[in-house]
Amino acid sequence: MRTKKPLRVGAVAKNATAIVLALVFVFPVYWMFSSSLKPQSEILTKDPVFLFSPTTENYTTATGVDLFWTYVTNSLLVTVGAVLLALVVALAASFAIARMRFKGRKGLVLTVMMAQMAPWEVMVIAMYMIARDGDMLNSIPLLTLIYFVMVLPFTIWTLRGFIAAVPVELEEAAQIDGCTRGQAFRKVIFPLLAPGLMSTSLFGFITAWNEFAMVLVLNKDKEAQTLTLWLTQFQTAFGSDWGATMAASTLFALPVLIVFVFLQRRAVGGMTAGAVKG
Repeated sequence: MRTKKPLRVGAVAKNATAIVLALVFVFPVYWMFSSSLKPQSEILTKDPVFLFSPTTENYTTATGVDLFWTYVTNSLLVTVGAVLLALVVALAASFAIARMRFKGRKGLVLTVMMAQMAPWEVMVIAMYMIARDGDMLNSIPLLTLIYFVMVLPFTIWTLRGFIAAVPVELEEAAQIDGCTRGQAFRKVIFPLLAPGLMSTSLFGFITAWNEFAMVLVLNKDKEAQTLTLWLTQFQTAFGSDWGATMAASTLFALPVLIVFVFLQRRAVGGMTAGAVKG
């Protein structure tokens, strides 16, 4: 019994620390959501208000902005388009890096790592000049292409690790059974990559969904803007409309939460299915 007591004390301390840290991280989200339901008079108060009568007025104000659904459509188009393009290209590139030996392979890996580490904000001016000279400002396809390039390095690097973790013997066994290399990849390796595809898709979605600088500089036309610029519109002659801002922030974060829950479930299911199908 004496030997177990320190272990119990240690477990209690770890659990208490985990709970405190969880509360610290969750509280800002709770405050954002609760503020979105508060009347304006209870937001701008000296003392914080925890008990209040909820109202949906702030959400009505946030979604009542001109071209709101245009912003939603543009955000979905550029984000989903960039993620899908990145997955298709990264699958081929990561398979080549992980399974093949060719001249310049190490240089390619180094280039991918450097592209991942480089801050994309330094490219804003160059991107603007290219878009201006090519008459491509206020272009949703160009914005999609830029977001695709932004999420591609991480996608390649992550999928490379997942492909390298799949035993090459599985692929060789499929080829012995009569599969071509492409069929072996599609029937054996691809099902096992579900967790990697889900995690990289989630990262790519968050990166493209939250991107602000590129759309601010390249897409001045309101009809070509995304939800990140919609968040900046709640200014009045008397200051910021914090209720509408919190409501807009809550709505902006909701798709990411939905995608996370959806992909997390698929990642676990894909891991099990891949192990069986392989």
